[in-house]
Amino acid sequence: MGIGLAAYLLARVCIVAGAAAVSTARVVSQRLLDPTVTPPQTATQGIFDVLNSWDGQWYYRVVRDGYPRVVPPNVNFDIPEARAAFFPLYPFTVRYLDRVLPGGDVFAALLMNFVLGFVAVLLVGVLARRLFDVEIAERSMLLMALFPGSFVLSFAYSEALMFVLVGICLWALLREHWLLAGVAAAFVTASRPNGVAICFACAVASYLAIRHDRKWRSLVAPALSPIGWLVFQVLLSRHADESGIWFRVQREAWDEGISWGMKALDAIGNAIVHPLSSPANLLTLTSVFAMIVMAYASVKVKLPPAILAYCFVILALMLVPSTVTARPRFLNTAFPLLFGLAAWWPERWHHRWNWLLVSCGAGLVLLPVLYGGFAAIP
Repeated sequence: MGIGLAAYLLARVCIVAGAAAVSTARVVSQRLLDPTVTPPQTATQGIFDVLNSWDGQWYYRVVRDGYPRVVPPNVNFDIPEARAAFFPLYPFTVRYLDRVLPGGDVFAALLMNFVLGFVAVLLVGVLARRLFDVEIAERSMLLMALFPGSFVLSFAYSEALMFVLVGICLWALLREHWLLAGVAAAFVTASRPNGVAICFACAVASYLAIRHDRKWRSLVAPALSPIGWLVFQVLLSRHADESGIWFRVQREAWDEGISWGMKALDAIGNAIVHPLSSPANLLTLTSVFAMIVMAYASVKVKLPPAILAYCFVILALMLVPSTVTARPRFLNTAFPLLFGLAAWWPERWHHRWNWLLVSCGAGLVLLPVLYGGFAAIP
């Protein structure tokens, strides 16, 4: 636990450093363009502005205004009604937490993610220790805390909540607590679109339990798992009085489509031919490389089939879209691959392990800079 906490706090320092660099660059750039622009009152406010940017602003719209009653035709991301694309569990949790905490919804959102991020690191340690040993658990917590994609644990994003719920569900599946697994999975599918991957983990775990031991009670897990996703779709459609409204907003406002991995291949090709032309393409290249290594390691150490099912569905959902493809943030959602990598890491590469951690820490600083300064979605 101590190692996990220390690594997590160090990682948050890296994030704050990156956010401070972005905030400073923003102030300088704005003052050069318009000397009358008023900068943030404090350095803390500037850092908070970075941590609450992009998707965070959409979640705050849901926190403050709920979901729209009507979504106009041909909606785009400049229109507030596009918030209908964002799943409800995180913003509604922030809304209720804001009612009991002082400081406003921004403070509630960032504090909640700070705490949930630490819990997620601990859950990774718990899972890795159950599957391997204490040393692998410690390594896994270090990777989870420092992996570049974990920057989202400090932003006003929904991943921290999803990580904790996925960790609880996977732990329950390993312990064959089927009801707990199903309930946790139902909340997972209400947190993010790619949370549906947990349904496959529940289905695989149930199938194996029935096949080997005739544990029919295990069916409760896959039966409950999609409820969060289904309830959100039904309630949103009724609220906006339009069937399938979420899919329309995704298609129109966010230009979501299917490329079957061609988007990723195109970005990788451009990154190889013109490596300095696009930070986004470089992020795709490094993410796909890391994905291949982590997936290979996890298969070699024989992670449980249910966990592999969850991870591989996450990876497929990351590669399929025609808009944003492989990124550290999405790869981090398949976090069990991290303790697969930790368990596989060869003993003869002992000294290289430290270099891996240093590289991850550097990536944690760099990603907010690329995100806030160059609009390269990480």
